[in-house]
Amino acid sequence: MQRRYEDRVAIVTGAAGGIGLATATRLGQEGCKLVLVDLHGDALGSACDAVKAAGAPDAWPRACDVSVESQVEAAVTCAVQRFGRLDAVVNNAGLMSFKPLEEFSGADWTRILGVDLLGAFFFTKFAFLQMKPGGAIVNVASIHAVRTTPMVAPYAAAKAALLSLTRTAALEGRSRKIRSNAVLPGAVETPMLRDNPEVKAGVEHIDPEELGQPADVAAAIAFLASDDARFVNGAGLIVDGGRLSEL
Repeated sequence: MQRRYEDRVAIVTGAAGGIGLATATRLGQEGCKLVLVDLHGDALGSACDAVKAAGAPDAWPRACDVSVESQVEAAVTCAVQRFGRLDAVVNNAGLMSFKPLEEFSGADWTRILGVDLLGAFFFTKFAFLQMKPGGAIVNVASIHAVRTTPMVAPYAAAKAALLSLTRTAALEGRSRKIRSNAVLPGAVETPMLRDNPEVKAGVEHIDPEELGQPADVAAAIAFLASDDARFVNGAGLIVDGGRLSEL
């Protein structure tokens, strides 16, 4: 495997499982030192052990609610203090709730937007303040940003806004030589997918040929955060096995 991340440091949010853990594993296999961020701090110890066992030179756990700005600032500051630099941030932490539109409350919207949108903003903000030229931010959006299903209104809206944030960060990061891109995963084998009531009920059919694995998304993220993508900025890369290509 390539070693594109030798002597580099990355923060991955939502890193205790799913796409986040797969991404941390992939970056670590390529030589990256990692800060694994998750709300569920009790799961981070085993995640760090798994990442290091897979080849990462170092992996450090950091419990953090990404929707709380002060906690994000502290996580970024501590990462730089521990490793001396910050080269990449992967904003993967996400929250999804399933209700008809009329049953969502303002509090539901605030919580989901706080995690899925503001969390990425906070990490982008503090990355801008700490990263040296050559840094990269990758936001994990969703195909729900461009084509959605019923009962996920706040999630879909947050992911659409995340694409806009990605473009703005790409523009404002250009003078700092910090790139910002997004991936839009489709159906990926994660607990979030299996918690979807329409998937559970069989209303939404997932073709096995269109079901990706977390490692598939991690590979795309590893590309976008690397120097191989040095001329890719403000892009949204769809990673869905061609699902959106069907008429």
